[in-house]
Amino acid sequence: MKRILLIALFLLAMAGPVSAYGLYLKCSEEVAAGASLKCSVDSDFPPGTTFNLVLYQSGYTTTQIRKQPVTIQSDQRTQYVIVDTTGLPGGTYKAEMQYTGADEARLRSDSTTMQLIKVIDRSDEIEITSPVTQDLKDALRIEGELKNGGNDGIELEVNGPDGRIYGPQWIQTKNNIKNGAGIFTQKVAVTSGGDYTVEFSDADGYIGSKSFTVVAPTVATTVPTTTVPVVKTTRTTVTTVPTPWPTATQSPLSPLTVAAGIAAAGIAVVLAARRVQ
Repeated sequence: MKRILLIALFLLAMAGPVSAYGLYLKCSEEVAAGASLKCSVDSDFPPGTTFNLVLYQSGYTTTQIRKQPVTIQSDQRTQYVIVDTTGLPGGTYKAEMQYTGADEARLRSDSTTMQLIKVIDRSDEIEITSPVTQDLKDALRIEGELKNGGNDGIELEVNGPDGRIYGPQWIQTKNNIKNGAGIFTQKVAVTSGGDYTVEFSDADGYIGSKSFTVVAPTVATTVPTTTVPVVKTTRTTVTTVPTPWPTATQSPLSPLTVAAGIAAAGIAVVLAARRVQ
């Protein structure tokens, strides 16, 4: 009996490490809306095992927001996943690792596959006072206020059609004695029209972004005038003179016809003479 128990324990000990794996998800507990949510994934699952990192919006119902695959590598190193939070409203979200295989993943009891995350929307802390649509010759003027910013400064980063053109760089803010806001102004030289995004951060982290449109002057396009040479065509009129019909020619009387006429005239004279007698 003892021998059977020892064999069973040995088999359980052998099966434990083989059948159960660890999976550990860790994300930032808070992130500003628009900033990147950073998560790390550790696991000793066999290489090639794939999970989905899914971001849900928590509430009365759970709504899937993002999904990114994570595949375990041969060295089973820590993997880092960046989740975009652009456009997400503030609130509570849930990040969860989901196994994509046909069978349910066998996890050790100490595995961590889910975490709650708080998304903080700070976009209303920035007020832009410069026009959001600007001419190229005056652009790009970035002017506004940071709520409760005082003299603490603010960090700017500007991205345009061709990528980053400024920063990240801190600039000065001046305290607004009326409301304690930090007034800022900065001009960034741009060379072409298009859409530009300015991202703002302070000592507490990412605040948000604002969009600007730079309008380039319209260049009049001159269409070259092409003179087409006029080719004069001389037409020669050929007058065709109709061929006249041949003139009718009277043929002379034959001698026989003349003799017959003289004879007839003679007979007529003779007859007339007899009537007189």
